Amino acid sequence: MTQKPKKHAPFPSRDEVLKFIEDTPGRVGKREIARAFNLDIDQKMQLKKLLKEMKEDGQVQRGPGHKFAEPGSLPPVGVVVIIGPDTDGEIRAKPMTWDQEGAPPAIYMAPERRGSPALAPGDRVLARLNRSEDQSYEGRTIRLIGAAAEKILGIYAIVEGQGRLKSTSRKAKGDYFIAATDALDAAEGDLVRCEILPGRRTGLRQAKVLERLNTEGGATSISLIAIHDYDIPTTFTEQALDLANAAKAAPLGKREDLRDVALVTIDGADARDFDDAVFAEPDTDKNNPGGWHLIVAIADVAWYVRPGDALDRGAYERSNSVYFPDRVVPMLPEALSNGWCSLVPHEERPCMAAHMWISADGQLIRHRFVRGLMQSHARLTYEQVQAARDGDADEHTGPLTDLVIAPLYGAYEALNKARHKRGVLELDLPERRIVIGENGEVARVEMRERFDSHKLIEEFMVTANVAAAETLEKKRQPCMYRIHDEPSMEKMESLRQFLDSLSIRLAKGQAIRAELFNRILGKVKDTPNATMVNEVVLRSQSQAEYNPDNIGHFGLALRRYCHFTSPIRRYADLLVHRALIRGLGLGEGGLEEDAKNFANIGETLSKNERRAAAAERSSVDRFCASYLAEKVGALFAGRINGVTRFGLFVTLNDTGADGLVPMRSLPDDYYIHDEAQHQLRGRRSKKVYRLGDSVDVMLMEADPISGSMIMQVIDGEALQSPKKVAPRPPGKPVANKSGAKPKSKSKSKSKSRAGRRKSRTQS
Repeated sequence: MTQKPKKHAPFPSRDEVLKFIEDTPGRVGKREIARAFNLDIDQKMQLKKLLKEMKEDGQVQRGPGHKFAEPGSLPPVGVVVIIGPDTDGEIRAKPMTWDQEGAPPAIYMAPERRGSPALAPGDRVLARLNRSEDQSYEGRTIRLIGAAAEKILGIYAIVEGQGRLKSTSRKAKGDYFIAATDALDAAEGDLVRCEILPGRRTGLRQAKVLERLNTEGGATSISLIAIHDYDIPTTFTEQALDLANAAKAAPLGKREDLRDVALVTIDGADARDFDDAVFAEPDTDKNNPGGWHLIVAIADVAWYVRPGDALDRGAYERSNSVYFPDRVVPMLPEALSNGWCSLVPHEERPCMAAHMWISADGQLIRHRFVRGLMQSHARLTYEQVQAARDGDADEHTGPLTDLVIAPLYGAYEALNKARHKRGVLELDLPERRIVIGENGEVARVEMRERFDSHKLIEEFMVTANVAAAETLEKKRQPCMYRIHDEPSMEKMESLRQFLDSLSIRLAKGQAIRAELFNRILGKVKDTPNATMVNEVVLRSQSQAEYNPDNIGHFGLALRRYCHFTSPIRRYADLLVHRALIRGLGLGEGGLEEDAKNFANIGETLSKNERRAAAAERSSVDRFCASYLAEKVGALFAGRINGVTRFGLFVTLNDTGADGLVPMRSLPDDYYIHDEAQHQLRGRRSKKVYRLGDSVDVMLMEADPISGSMIMQVIDGEALQSPKKVAPRPPGKPVANKSGAKPKSKSKSKSKSRAGRRKSRTQS
């Protein structure tokens, strides 16, 4: 009987082999491919030749164990390095090693198991990698291989011939030693980023300089400390700078010609960019007696920054400009922020303009948005405008007083009526202003004056923001609302207990409105408790944020509100401009994003806004400490702005600078911390230190590097003959009220320690 010839399986084509490799998780070898296609020995030799050709053609790549995969793919298990969260809040990672052409594929780490520590940038992780349909990878942690080395920011100093790092953090417990070989040629006063080295040596922990951030020293380092502490982006990509430098004047085209309208900018004297201009005139409509026609013109940033380009990506990464006393970290390159997107006087600029008509009592009747071409007729300051209003016009405001400034105030008075009627939260809290001298040092610290001209611009901007939100709702466009929730029940209960101590009743169960807080503030106005109550009311409020889901704005007592008026310095405003352009069909640069991504965008914008605010506050604190460092030992009047179990926070009246009065420095007594009533009460002396109380303090320490200040409460007798006192050396105990020195080591000292431990436990 003749044997039938063996039937060969058809040899797969190149495309079939490639598809099998792509569809198979991880890497596959010749054996797996041959088995999948049922190949015989002769066909296996043919497969080997085919795979070699595919590798040479770049269709596949060969990895360990002669395994094949498509180019740019990753193994099923590998070591990755954590980069950090992306713009959507997902944790990104990259392969530990990558020797292929092009960028490695994106890796998104799955959430860690409950109870496991969160992954930090720089962590090395052995991860299981699964490819997604979009060619990215999901990584799941198998185990943590190595944590990121701890980084620290500080000022390099030479102490007794040895390198030292003085940390910028207030929480730092001491200096770090830096060996000469690890100093990276750092000089005295340089701002440096360091890595804390593992292990301990006798004495100080050791650090290594990774990067010199500033070599100028002095006050020029202060803002840089905040910038690097909070990772504020400061550089733009080459592509973004090229786009900004290539920008040119926008044509009139279909824009509304506003060049003859007497629009003016009103800003602070130190303003570096001008993104809004205003105009007002009486409404000629007979159906609106006493009403006004307003125009708020905003720089047309959307014309120059298009969705998805390098400028847009850089602006989103920053989310907002950051303002320091000595510099600005802009959201957009200077060629735009101070150039084509700044409403420079007497120069043509493209704009987005809101025409608004309001009634005599300030109600918004109707509005329309246009894309226009304008020419600012004047650059005015708040001080100039207010002086002109008060009858003291200068050469710039004189010709504008009747035709421009007077109608602006007329419209403002109408808007102010509406503001009071709806019950806007009216907090009265001072704001610090740091004045930098020509030498770059702090010349003075003062409280910023507040004029009606400030309020005028604020009301015009609020009205335009409301009009923008209404328009987007009408056109069914996504809107990045600026929302502000009402205070939580926990905060309201805490406020209620505090007000009870002042004999101010806040009934339970009543509707929480901004007007409710205004009535409370009205009761304490012009009383010693006014500042204290304003502080506590502020702390009871929720934090405003960006969100596509509207809940209204509690503080402004508005049902809908967004930010439209500052696209130069806020990305949220740019999104609103783009949505208006798309919804109203106003040409190029309209919104491309869908509303479904707005929630993630809003979360990022809110987070970066808080980051910027924290950086600005820390910078101001450091500048104040730098200014007051030469005044250690001097006496100051202040008020208590915080009460904690470890001491008091005091704000100085003249400068607004904040410092800590440690519990140990208070007059000898056992102090009980009453959190509900915001006070410390002495058990024996019955002495009470309460939030808002006026106190006289002596400045004991002022550290410009960390921005911290230590103060000591001084009684009235000490103030009768004020004199400067030498600062207390670090670590030396402060004498008590009677001037007695601390007792030597004895039973009494042990007893005192025990008493202090008991005090801390009970407070």
